[in-house]
Amino acid sequence: MDIQILASDEPSPVKVINEDSDTPFVFLCDHATSFIPKSRKNLGVEDHHLTRHVAYDIGIKGVTEGLAEHFKSRAIFSNFSRLLVDPNRKLDNDGLMPVVSDGCHVPANQDMHAAEREARLNTFYWPYHNQIETTLDGMIEQGQVPIVVSMHSMTHEMAGVARPWPVCVLWNQDPRIPLPLIETFTRQGFNCGDNVPYTGRDGHGYTMEMHADRRGLPNVLIEIRQDLISDQAGIDQWTTHMINAFEEVLHCPSLKEIKCYL
Repeated sequence: MDIQILASDEPSPVKVINEDSDTPFVFLCDHATSFIPKSRKNLGVEDHHLTRHVAYDIGIKGVTEGLAEHFKSRAIFSNFSRLLVDPNRKLDNDGLMPVVSDGCHVPANQDMHAAEREARLNTFYWPYHNQIETTLDGMIEQGQVPIVVSMHSMTHEMAGVARPWPVCVLWNQDPRIPLPLIETFTRQGFNCGDNVPYTGRDGHGYTMEMHADRRGLPNVLIEIRQDLISDQAGIDQWTTHMINAFEEVLHCPSLKEIKCYL
């Protein structure tokens, strides 16, 4: 039995901008919005949680849009809350459709029927990942080497532990973008985190592992602190910081080749 989740007047689960760009950057935004379809009645979650980091990555959509506009590059956005399904998690990860997320209880994710789980994957998760795969395939077929950047934001503290880094660079084994970026941010006076408060080596950056690491594409995951991009002024400021940093590393010769580091 097919389960219909989205109404005809509700937004597509994936948004793509600059689809025909001839520049190498591909910006990904796994947690761009807090949208939940009307049919799912906010998953039983109290309204105030939908403005928190548990529902989406605050501020990062605006930064990603600014980067795509500046570089005239492709950007791919999920258009659904991570409480529905988190596209940056493996299928067997407990956080894929969380029952509890940082104090937010999600009743609709408790004891979920297999059919509902499959419907969410088919409606949201797979279209997002399929779009990324199709985009990268097309670029490679045209002779481009995509530079894949996954954009995220993080809370300023978690469980009472402060996060002193305004920006963090997460990566697995491919150092081509991460190390020059860390050096650039540090030189610009930022306390840049290196694989903190999460690490790109334990599955946290699943989207990057799935689409970039396995293909040998240069890639990096960025975390910007949410309190710094919670309004338009902060978004504009950090878009500029990111542009300046990426401008410095964009022309590294090593970014023009496919090389697998796994």
